[in-house]
Amino acid sequence: MRVSASSSGGKRSPLPFPRLAVFLLGTAIFALAPVSATRADQADEGWPMHGRTPLEERFSPLSQIDRNTVHDLGLAWSYMTGSDRGLEATPLVIEGILYATASWSVVFALDAKTGQEIWRFDPEVPRWKARHACCGVVNRGVAFAKGRVYVGTIDGRLIALDAKTGTPVWSTRTTEIGLPYTITGAPRIVKNLVIIGNGGAEFGVRGYFSAYDIDDGKLVWRFYTVPGSKEGPHEHPELVAAARTWPRDSLWEAGLGGTVWDSMAYDPELDLLYVGTGNSSVYDREKRSPGGGDNLYLASILALRPETGELVWYYQTTPGEEWDYTATQHMILADLDWNGSTRKVLLQAPKNGFFYVLDRVTGELLGAKNFVHTSWASRVDLTTGRPVKRPEAHWSKKDAMVSPAPPGAHNWHPMSFHPGLGLVYIPTTESVYSYLSSSDFRFRPGLWNTGEDFPRLHEELEDFGAIRYLPCGLTRLVAWDPIRQEKAWEVLHRTGVPGGTLATGGNLVFQGIGEGLFAAFDAANGQRLWTSRVGIDIMAPPVTYQIDGEQYIAVLAGVGGSHGNHQTRFEHDNAGRVLAWKLGGKATMPPVRRRPIRKVARPPLDVPPETIRRGREVYAEVCFTCHGMGLEGSGVYPDLRTASARTHDQWDAIVRGGIRTHKGMPSFADVVSAEDARAIQAYVLDRAWHEPGILERMLGVVVDHACIPVSWMTD
Repeated sequence: MRVSASSSGGKRSPLPFPRLAVFLLGTAIFALAPVSATRADQADEGWPMHGRTPLEERFSPLSQIDRNTVHDLGLAWSYMTGSDRGLEATPLVIEGILYATASWSVVFALDAKTGQEIWRFDPEVPRWKARHACCGVVNRGVAFAKGRVYVGTIDGRLIALDAKTGTPVWSTRTTEIGLPYTITGAPRIVKNLVIIGNGGAEFGVRGYFSAYDIDDGKLVWRFYTVPGSKEGPHEHPELVAAARTWPRDSLWEAGLGGTVWDSMAYDPELDLLYVGTGNSSVYDREKRSPGGGDNLYLASILALRPETGELVWYYQTTPGEEWDYTATQHMILADLDWNGSTRKVLLQAPKNGFFYVLDRVTGELLGAKNFVHTSWASRVDLTTGRPVKRPEAHWSKKDAMVSPAPPGAHNWHPMSFHPGLGLVYIPTTESVYSYLSSSDFRFRPGLWNTGEDFPRLHEELEDFGAIRYLPCGLTRLVAWDPIRQEKAWEVLHRTGVPGGTLATGGNLVFQGIGEGLFAAFDAANGQRLWTSRVGIDIMAPPVTYQIDGEQYIAVLAGVGGSHGNHQTRFEHDNAGRVLAWKLGGKATMPPVRRRPIRKVARPPLDVPPETIRRGREVYAEVCFTCHGMGLEGSGVYPDLRTASARTHDQWDAIVRGGIRTHKGMPSFADVVSAEDARAIQAYVLDRAWHEPGILERMLGVVVDHACIPVSWMTD
């Protein structure tokens, strides 16, 4: 570890009725509980928690910057993070200090007024761990309590740092080091506990999340989201009910998934912790769960007692999940006037494309309408709480084009809620994806295990510019009315990278909108009122705070992760930075440097066609998650088609010898033979010298710059 400092300083039910019946504990106590004063909207001028309050609204009452003054925003300061990978963190701002994270789980503290670095902590994550990060070595931020900063690391540690110095106070391992778990999400503090989950379902792990003592890091409780076997023994009673929804011959060795890699929220009045769970392992339902079953608690919202980890209720958004439709997306807790009475609700817009309104006391489903095109289900039945699935969306035995695609209608990028206007601002993506089942699938620990036929998908998409997810309208900022259950307005962006949102008391919504731009919109009607040219794209959510009577807007810039790796292309650098604006700011925007244009360094290898076919197969099984489908990656990772002569000379030493592990390119010698490495090289050079056909030239323009109607692709 390295520390540096500047010289200046469906619901849980009674066991016979899994999923839809409600299991209530202490509802009379809930009803009599006093109104909590934890919001502190008037006194709080910082950003002390991940969603600003435990309810995760991502709304600030600060209003100095409003519709009339936003035109006077100027850059106040900038800070270069030293990262060229994806930046997804929500900064915290406490007593004038900004705390945030960069890639590789690096933590830094800045003077929130000037941007000057106070300290920097590098947990020195081993670079080979990048192999287990499905979507980049990203991190979404820290938690703060008792003068300490808490961070989860890519290699599975939870670390407490002294907030003044960045010095480690304690560190505890939350995952088994030999298994392909990662941590990318921000911890949450609830009472005297630090709550953290993990990721890795695509590689074959069993989902869980854990609570640790805030003072010493000792494990207090752990909740497994899927059973470890049909018969047990089960670690806690909730798994008894879950096991009934899994067949006896389920693919237990795949871990089953259900990882908790992002969203949580907490209601102090009800004393309930809400946790979103992830996708299946493997995706293909017939391979994972022969004969069906709801497969609890995949793709679910769980409500628990934070002190014990006891489940109070659950709701499963996608029973029998088979499309990577996680329910780990941002949850907002709000009080809404629902049919003439005030209801305490939970709002979520998960990957599957439906916007859910749940009673957060009981888990009752109040509303669910699709906010994008959804071809996997026609609607959600409010009586049963279950989606009405379309049979043609099942792909275990027959290929299927399904909307949304695996990145989802809404991914990790946080949405925000404006209580005055009653609108939720969602970063959305319209997309469709071709699910192709693999006839010879076998589970391989530590590799991408979804059950899909990736070699065939690569081959089919190569002449389409290898665009994996065909978007319509690309990304959008959608203002959703949760009571009317409809769009109030939307804005289309010409980018594949959605940015997280912030709503303010100045009736503004801030968001990175692609093309190197950061913008402010009128929260009531979506009119763009202000734009700043940053030069590189912004995925992370903005925050706002006030120091010495001046309001600031701050955000991290830099792409990567689940959307940035392949949904955008650029020829400039990706030098990560923190940017802060204020009224009348006069600072200069950091420059963006254009990358030199690289050409193909070597001619094609003189090998038979079957070698190239083998190279495509191995590339599709091992390499595409970083370098892109059909080698059509973004600017985040190297374009292998223009690899240098030196890279080709060292090809085997890189792929199998691990000589670039320090750069995040680990060895794959355990799964790639010398012959296969040579075959991959042959495939790369074949693609490098590939002459685009007329179809590729036509669709390359359409996909990159316009809109293919989703209905055309799914009819």
